[in-house]
Amino acid sequence: PLVNELELKLKEYLSVKHLLFVTNGTIAIQLAIKALGLKGKIITTPFSYVATTSSIVWEGCEPVFVDIDPATCNIDPNKIEAAITPDTVAILATHVYGNPCDVEAIDEIAARRNVKVIYDGAHAFGVKYKGKSIFEYGDVSTCSFHATKLFHTVEGGSVVTRDPELLKKMAYLRNFGHDGPERFADLGINGKNSEFHAAMGLVNLKYVDQIIEIRRNLSEHYDKFLGTFQGVKPSIGDNVEYNYAYYPVLFHSEEMLLRVLETLNQN
Repeated sequence: PLVNELELKLKEYLSVKHLLFVTNGTIAIQLAIKALGLKGKIITTPFSYVATTSSIVWEGCEPVFVDIDPATCNIDPNKIEAAITPDTVAILATHVYGNPCDVEAIDEIAARRNVKVIYDGAHAFGVKYKGKSIFEYGDVSTCSFHATKLFHTVEGGSVVTRDPELLKKMAYLRNFGHDGPERFADLGINGKNSEFHAAMGLVNLKYVDQIIEIRRNLSEHYDKFLGTFQGVKPSIGDNVEYNYAYYPVLFHSEEMLLRVLETLNQN
C-alpha cells in the first residue's frame, strides 16, 4: 500500500502519466533497455556516472560514445546523427547534474532515424522544460532516489513513460514476470522496492519544495560571492526550471582544481 501511495503521489507531484517505483536508478535503466527490446548499438555520453554505460553493456548492447557540448556537459545532439548506423537501436542521454539535454533535438533525430530514446534523469527530479516534466520526454526516463539525491527513499529509483503498454511490460519485468500468484506473463527480475523505502519517500516528498528553495538560495549565495571566480558554470537553458541539486563549476586548469579541492578539504 505504501509503494502504491508513493507512486500516485510522485505522479501527481511530477505531473507524469505513468511511473513505477523500482529498486534503484541502475535497475531502472536496465528495465528500460529490456522492455524496449534493444539489441545492438546504443549511442550515449562519455560524461556520466558509470551506471549509464555499464547498464548498456550488462544488457548485451554496445555503447557508442558521442562527445558532449562543453557549454552544458550534456551529449551534443549535433554529433549524434553522424554516429547513427544501421546497427543503432537507441540513444541513452544523461541530464548531467539535472541540466536537461536538448530533448527536442534528440527526440527529433530519434523519430526521423527510427531509434528509441532513454533519458538517464538520475539527477533531474523535479526539473521542468517548457513547463513540462523533463521525464515526459523520450520513450522512457529514469530517476535515482539514492540517499545522495535531492529526493530520496534511502535507495530507490523510478521509470517513467507515456506508453501504457510499455509501463505494463516494465511492471511485469520488475516483479519476476508475475501475472498473479502462480502465472507468469514475462521473464522478469526482482526490481521492485519495499514498503520501508516507500515510507521514507512519502516523508521526504513533503519537504521537496522546501529543499529545492533552500538549494536555490545557496546557489544564489555562491553566484554572488564567486563573482570573480576564474572558471565557468555549465549553462542552463532559458526554458528550464532547475532543481539546484548540484553546483558544478569548470576550472580552467587541473592545477587550480586541485588547489581548490585541497583548500575545501582542509576547511
